[in-house]
Amino acid sequence: MSVLVFGSINMDLVARTPHLPKPGETLTGHSFETVPGGKGANQAVAVARLGVPVQMVGRVGADAFGTTLLTGLQQDGVGCDRLRVDDSTHSGVAIIAVEDAGENHIIVIPGANGNVDQTDVARLQESFAQHQLLLLQLEIPLERVVAAAQAAQQAGLTVILDPAPARSDLPDALYPAVDILTPNQVEAGQLVGFPVTDLDSAAKAAAVLQDRGVRIVIIKLGKQGAFCATPDATFHVPPFPVEAVDTVAAGDAFNGGLAAALAEGLDIPAATQQAAAVAALSVTKAGAQPSLPTRDQLEDFL
Repeated sequence: MSVLVFGSINMDLVARTPHLPKPGETLTGHSFETVPGGKGANQAVAVARLGVPVQMVGRVGADAFGTTLLTGLQQDGVGCDRLRVDDSTHSGVAIIAVEDAGENHIIVIPGANGNVDQTDVARLQESFAQHQLLLLQLEIPLERVVAAAQAAQQAGLTVILDPAPARSDLPDALYPAVDILTPNQVEAGQLVGFPVTDLDSAAKAAAVLQDRGVRIVIIKLGKQGAFCATPDATFHVPPFPVEAVDTVAAGDAFNGGLAAALAEGLDIPAATQQAAAVAALSVTKAGAQPSLPTRDQLEDFL
């Protein structure tokens, strides 16, 4: 089986400083780097590094960042023949300031990601016959996410939605088109309207989301592991004991690991376990895509 990803592709511009600047303040920073990112691209790379066929559908700008992002995806083995270069705008970027204490400020400019339209959904649909799973996030226009999920479900694909960045205004029509919803605890809380802090509140949130039409809910609980509710059962996947260095792409690693495992035929409990392992490995290294593990690294870890 193979995976189709419809989502965002960004270049992260990361500056590290002693402290975050106050309004009007100019600082001398420690370092600067450009790192490929975007939730869609991160999840596609996570799948590819685990050796599962994956294709990315989305947009980059007709600029140097777009060229670098496209080349990077191709080098990781992500299929890009339906990825569009948009000459009307720049590639998506995230401008990130990180202080020594670890706090950050992030400004995201969607760029080409914000131009994803119905023609991109049509390009996505042209790939349905060659894939069995569709992986979605919320960094492209919401109406395109809804259209993609509904079309994929009608075509018989398994639809996985990572509802990130967090928002509370998902349309009612989206939930029944989603087979597997994978919020973290903040995103789950936004969706259901109450805090999700532990296994009990995760179970209540999952029940609310299933009542809205989602078949399976997996809530990522960080250091508490993950909680999963299927139509027949609920279970908890404990966290893997690792020393965290950088959690920036842990959620993307989880979703990529989940999609890859399902594509390989694993059942939901085993796939969730693999997803948690991929996420755990990712936090032991700095950076988004640089932290995503290979199949060999995952097997050594397990």
